[in-house]
Amino acid sequence: MKVVLLSGGGGGARFARGLDAILEPRELNVIGNVGDDVDILGLHVSPDLDSLLYALGGLIDTERGWGRADETWNALESVATWGGDEWFRLGDRDLGLHLVRTEALRSTTLSELTAALTLRAGVSARILPATDDRLRTYVTTPAGRFAFQEWFVGRRHADEVDGVDYEGAENALAAPGVVQSIVAADVILFAPSNPYLSIGPILAVREIREALERRQARCIAVSPLVGGAAVTGPAARMLTRMAGGAEPRRVAACYDGLIDALVIDESDAPAEANVDLVVTQTLMHDRNAEKRLAEIVLEAACA
Repeated sequence: MKVVLLSGGGGGARFARGLDAILEPRELNVIGNVGDDVDILGLHVSPDLDSLLYALGGLIDTERGWGRADETWNALESVATWGGDEWFRLGDRDLGLHLVRTEALRSTTLSELTAALTLRAGVSARILPATDDRLRTYVTTPAGRFAFQEWFVGRRHADEVDGVDYEGAENALAAPGVVQSIVAADVILFAPSNPYLSIGPILAVREIREALERRQARCIAVSPLVGGAAVTGPAARMLTRMAGGAEPRRVAACYDGLIDALVIDESDAPAEANVDLVVTQTLMHDRNAEKRLAEIVLEAACA
């Protein structure tokens, strides 16, 4: 079975790990968000791609849900001592990957490098950046327009969001293998990631959206909400302010014309939406829960 997953980090990375645990090697293709990418201290950081790589490679800090396990922060402490920016948390182990990426991108593409990194990490799934071109997510708030990481990390996403745009999307091309994986897929899934901040930048790449609109495979999204609230992050707040509410139908509307069904948590039922609803327990509190959710979603996709 060929499965394509559109995903950000966080819950998306955990869901990808659940899928990878029940699929055969090379059956899972993950199209990762690059709208969060940022240049910090001269380094190219790809937070969502890294979360996917660390989760699938067994390297992620399970308590924080991001970054490397057994991390230390000596380099960042030194940066602060010398008066450098320390608002973005770069751990020592994590820093090694950013150094390698930044150097490599002088002579190769992000997708080629990501393929090499997944191989080195022993990951059997393919991690495909949505695009090799520059694409950055910006949020418009009452306090002004901010680059995603400046708002999310620097301002602790305290500002309410009135709009989201994806700078560079109009000229961005899908990275090699992305459209081909969608065309060849038996199942297409949207991870339980923020529709605006994680899945939205992927869908903003015209070639990807058009491929999804022409899809032959059944496409199912997993809601990032449990009981009308986000497990982490501002998804529920954004839906309430930008879409008028945090009900399942609001999540489904974010993917209008692109999905055939939405998987929701049992705490959000009963509910209505413009697509079929699959009700189950979606909270992934451990590896077994990740696998159970993956099994249920694949079963629904193949029904």
